[in-house]
Amino acid sequence: MTVVSDSTTLISLAKIDQFELLRDLFTEIIIPASVYEEVVNKGKGRQGQQQVKNSSWIRLKPVKNRLAVQALKTVLGEGEAEAIVLAKEENADIIILDDGKARKEAKRMGLKIMGTVGILLESCKKGKLHFKLNLDRLLISGFRLRKSEYYKILEIAKKECPNYVE
Repeated sequence: MTVVSDSTTLISLAKIDQFELLRDLFTEIIIPASVYEEVVNKGKGRQGQQQVKNSSWIRLKPVKNRLAVQALKTVLGEGEAEAIVLAKEENADIIILDDGKARKEAKRMGLKIMGTVGILLESCKKGKLHFKLNLDRLLISGFRLRKSEYYKILEIAKKECPNYVE
C-alpha cells in the first residue's frame, strides 16, 4: 500500500504520543521534501521532529512535477501541494491530510483521503487505543474540530470500535 502524508498528522499524533499508530497501520509512509523540512528542520525541538527524523519507515521522496506544485501553491501551503502532487505521481492508495482546502483539492484529483481522526478511528477499530481519550487529547493539543463533527465522530466510534469506552 502506498501512503503519502502531509505534516499535520505526523505532528498531531506525536503531540499525543500516538505517532506509532501510523506504523501500525502502514508499513511505509512517503513524504515530500517540504514536509520533511517543515517537521524536521524548521520543527527542531518540537513534537514530531525526532519521530520523523528517526523513523526508518518514513521515506523522503522528491516531487517531479514542480509546475503542478506551483499551481496548487496558489491555494495551498507548500507541504500540502507537494504531498498531493507526490500522491498523484506515486499513484498512492491514501493521502493523509487534515486541511479542508487540501482535502478538497485531493478529492477533486481522485485521491483517497485519511486524516488524523481517521487514523485514530482505524486504530480504535483494531482495538489499539481508547478513542475518546485520544480524540480529547488531540483537541487539547490544539487540533481544530467543530463540536458537531466531534459528536458525529464519537457516534461513529461507538458503532465501529469493539472496545469503545466513554
